Amino acid sequence: MQKKIFLSLVAILIGALVFVWIYVDYIQKEKNQLEQDIYKNEAKFMEKNLASMIDEKKKSTAAIAITLASNDLLPELIEQTDSLEQKLNQLISDFKNYTNYKNIWIHILDKNLHSIYRSWTNIEDDSLCTKRADLQHVLKHQQILSLVNVDAFSINIKAIVPLYNKQHKFLGLVEVISHFNSISKGLKKLDIDSVVVVNKKNSRFIKYPFTKIFIEGRYVANFDAPKSLLEYLHQHNIANYCKAVAIVSDGYIITSYPLRNYKDEAIAYYIMFKDVNSISKTGLNFFVFRWSVFAILGVMVLAGIINILLLFYIRKQKAYYKKILDTSSNIVLVNDKKQIIDANKTFFKYFPEFESIEAFRDEHGCICKFFEDEHEYLKKGKSEYSWLDHIIRNEAKTHKVKMNINDKIHYFMIYVSLISEEQEHYSVIFADITEQEIYKKELESLSLHDPLTHVGNRRKYQKRIEEEMSRACRYHTTFSIIEFDIDFFKNVNDTLGHISGDKVLVEYSKLVAKHLRDVDEVFRTGGEEFIIIAPHIGEKEAFKLAEKLRKAIEEYKVITPITASFGVTEFRRCEDEDELFKRVDYALYEAKNSGRNRVVVG
Repeated sequence: MQKKIFLSLVAILIGALVFVWIYVDYIQKEKNQLEQDIYKNEAKFMEKNLASMIDEKKKSTAAIAITLASNDLLPELIEQTDSLEQKLNQLISDFKNYTNYKNIWIHILDKNLHSIYRSWTNIEDDSLCTKRADLQHVLKHQQILSLVNVDAFSINIKAIVPLYNKQHKFLGLVEVISHFNSISKGLKKLDIDSVVVVNKKNSRFIKYPFTKIFIEGRYVANFDAPKSLLEYLHQHNIANYCKAVAIVSDGYIITSYPLRNYKDEAIAYYIMFKDVNSISKTGLNFFVFRWSVFAILGVMVLAGIINILLLFYIRKQKAYYKKILDTSSNIVLVNDKKQIIDANKTFFKYFPEFESIEAFRDEHGCICKFFEDEHEYLKKGKSEYSWLDHIIRNEAKTHKVKMNINDKIHYFMIYVSLISEEQEHYSVIFADITEQEIYKKELESLSLHDPLTHVGNRRKYQKRIEEEMSRACRYHTTFSIIEFDIDFFKNVNDTLGHISGDKVLVEYSKLVAKHLRDVDEVFRTGGEEFIIIAPHIGEKEAFKLAEKLRKAIEEYKVITPITASFGVTEFRRCEDEDELFKRVDYALYEAKNSGRNRVVVG
């Protein structure tokens, strides 16, 4: 009997050892496969972030170019010849002083693609321009072009905008050039180091290299490229990385993102490196938990001692992966479609008043309670987790959410991955993009406001007048517009200088805005010309408002005494914009023609 028990115990022990060996081997293979999937997803996440940053940079560069091309002084300067470079330098300097754009290059060309002005160099070589296909494209099609391109100085993000005078005569091109250094810094905040490498063919076109850094005949465009990574690429043959690849090597996730010109040709590669130790391995935590249950059941059948050993092993593994999850800088949740199951430490940095996910769940139930319903951002939906269903159904789209947490606004990019199909468990990542969103909104605001006076510009006026006309036709309401300009403003510039003239525009536009109602809005549409949209009032009330403004301007006498002439007209139901503007413009003309400093109704 003892021999039987002994043999049985030996058989159980051998069986347990074989089971453990098979089990551990299986878990290791599954874990390795899951890690590879995590690394692939991280590489896609890196590429998606980079693509988003490049797209935002293109839009902001285009906004700068459009704003600069919309400045009424620029066409006047180009059509002059005296001290052109000095005046352009002053204009660009004023533009940078009144905006947040400091680290940009500005290039102005005439209608024959001869370079008139380069803000970053004194090199005069018109062949650099006439050979550029992108400039030829804009010249031919007379349209805005935003692109990545290689020129004689570097690879840059460029926006090229046709330039016209007030008579809509084509004068040339305005080219605004921005760089990749700010994108590299943005990636660095996500723990991603990067090197921007131009391919050999296009590197030969760079005659005056800005960074002066080359690896095996390939130009490196970003100043902040880490020296260790430059040495790494040199030692491992940089050609292997100058193609669309994503690999794990030497403790890094390395992915190369092609930079394409407007012809969709790959002219360079953005090579990104991320330490694998900084990667959030969300799914591994649940993976270990699931196989822990299977291990416990198997070990209970085999033997108690084996059970203890395997539990120790699994707990150790679980603690390891939980530790990895907690190192993520993003909020990581494990959710089903009913509640939050788990959260990493970053979650509690945003919600420090809760000590556990259970405490949060008891008070709020769902994180969607903090969502702000706003256009272009993810909404709460009708039920608690309808937002999660929406993301799952629209996996290919980008999803952003605006959240109010403890009276502070945050913006997040949301990524959802299925962990368990059987239990419908999902990992939900909230990546904080607050800085990028705030910067984007500042750029959008700048594109609609005059950079000198900060009132609405012609673009914003066009948008608002269309809205008011549509509203008036739909709801049978009315509104009036008031056009005014400063009398003898040329004398102010000639006598006091353009700087004082600019101060007059700034000071008196503030005065006018101060005397308007909350629903009224003033726009600068020309040098010293302004238009006011006044909703819900007819021409009599608009006349009184204009007269009040005229007296306020006459009595103000700050910087220098000035007066202004006003034209007033009321919208006639469903007339077109040209008719409305012609009437108010004619009224202003009559006010000026009959002696100035007066209000005329048209």
